[in-house]
Amino acid sequence: MQVAAEGNFPTRNQKLMANLKPHSSVTASKMEPVKNVRGGSSNETNNGAKQCNQVGGSAIRNALFPIHGKEEVTKFLLIGSIKFFVILALTLTRDNKDTMVVTECGAEAIAFLKIYGVLPAATLFIALYSKMATLLEKKTLFYATCIPFFVFFFIFDAIIYPNRHSIQPSLATVHSMFRMQSDAKGASVIFAKLFANWTSALFYVVAEVYSSVSVGILFWQFANDVVSVQQAKRFYPLFAQMSGLAPILAGQYVVRYASQADNFEESLHRLTRMVTFAGVMICSFYKWANDFLERNNTVTREVQTKKKKAKMTMAESTRFLASSEYLRLIAALVLGYGLSINFTDIMWKSILKKKYPDPLDYQRFMGNFSSIVGLSTCIVIFFGVHAIRILGWRMGALATPAVMACLALPYFSSILMGVDQPKALHIAVALGTMQTLLSKTAKYALFDPTTQMAYIPLDDESKVKGKAAIEVLGSRIGKSGGSLIQQGLVMIFGDIISAAPALTVIYYCVLVWWAYSAHRLGILFSAKTDETKSHKR
Repeated sequence: MQVAAEGNFPTRNQKLMANLKPHSSVTASKMEPVKNVRGGSSNETNNGAKQCNQVGGSAIRNALFPIHGKEEVTKFLLIGSIKFFVILALTLTRDNKDTMVVTECGAEAIAFLKIYGVLPAATLFIALYSKMATLLEKKTLFYATCIPFFVFFFIFDAIIYPNRHSIQPSLATVHSMFRMQSDAKGASVIFAKLFANWTSALFYVVAEVYSSVSVGILFWQFANDVVSVQQAKRFYPLFAQMSGLAPILAGQYVVRYASQADNFEESLHRLTRMVTFAGVMICSFYKWANDFLERNNTVTREVQTKKKKAKMTMAESTRFLASSEYLRLIAALVLGYGLSINFTDIMWKSILKKKYPDPLDYQRFMGNFSSIVGLSTCIVIFFGVHAIRILGWRMGALATPAVMACLALPYFSSILMGVDQPKALHIAVALGTMQTLLSKTAKYALFDPTTQMAYIPLDDESKVKGKAAIEVLGSRIGKSGGSLIQQGLVMIFGDIISAAPALTVIYYCVLVWWAYSAHRLGILFSAKTDETKSHKR
């Protein structure tokens, strides 16, 4: 995705990145020279960059696909395919969970689920994952983390949802149990709807945890282990573009096939078949990628032997995260996005339900929306990647909060003007859709690559323990924290629409904190690359 080959007219950050050696798990010793598992041999890594200058028509070639050599292309396609299918499954399960909960319980129920369902589940997962990380080899850890999610999605479709009327009480029964009036309002009504539709609530919780685990841990943990610093500048933006194709396919699969079913249950069957296929492909490409790396890298048995990891309790992991300013700032970026997107997302889904009350209509809209998000992501990456390449990491990290700040004001204004009239509702939905679309596009195209690049200079312990805490627990606290704030505002103002002015002030305060953290992290990121450069000398 670079206009010129890596090394031609480099920016300051490119010069620093070019001096970093690929990570090696061993130092020079009596063992025979080995190729680097992360990026191949040092000669191969350098040749990948040199070939950028040697290939005919290099300007266009390097702008579109700055990856050269059969081994490097194969490595990119194998790893990129993992992310493609991860995002495919994520998109399908994300849109499905929203369709079920919003149409059955209302968009306000999302705020309650994220606090009382998703946050405890994420906390339990990170405790379990931290324990497994100390006991299992990396490949086993990947499969042990990935496969249970897809087993659940299959069981939900085959057993739980078809028998939902037998295993969950009716709303009238719940009202009778808690002696609630049929016209009651407030938090008690939301809890009653969630209890009466607990199967959909359960699916929402599992799908939300998967959304954090799949990208943050399953894919990026593996990519950061096997992609060298030199390759990351060229690979990571293209990973984002390759995965941008997945929402396009997922969305059109929903629009043209799944949502055309006679009822929502049949639509769920169609979705689950594609989700299951994606899960199989994730595991398959992970195996093929590891086989390829091992086959093309001459590694001694001693190198392949897994190092014993230091055992850390959850409290120790938390203290480890708190003791590092660098990790705290990465966490601030993740928290900032989680809080700010939650402030606008729930309100948007609430007015969306007013326009599309039928589950299949709502599902169809979300399918088209996901396709547009994917297409927009690919377009923004094609042009926006130059912000990282030319202007550096810091500008790329600041782009997402800047975009969200510009788009939120007209959206909040349209809500304050009222959504009771069809025309006003149409305008609010359009502005909310545009705000959400461009916010997610900026996240996938710029926020995710820059955040993941920030992990590269860290040691293995910081990557495994710190990353797991930040990506799962950190993002959940951000989104759950946003939900908790909105619950408090609803209790004070009566409803989320009336609370819009206060929510706007809080929203922009979060964006300012997020932008400051990105600026500060950019300074530390440059300092770490300088430090690595001096060590090399």
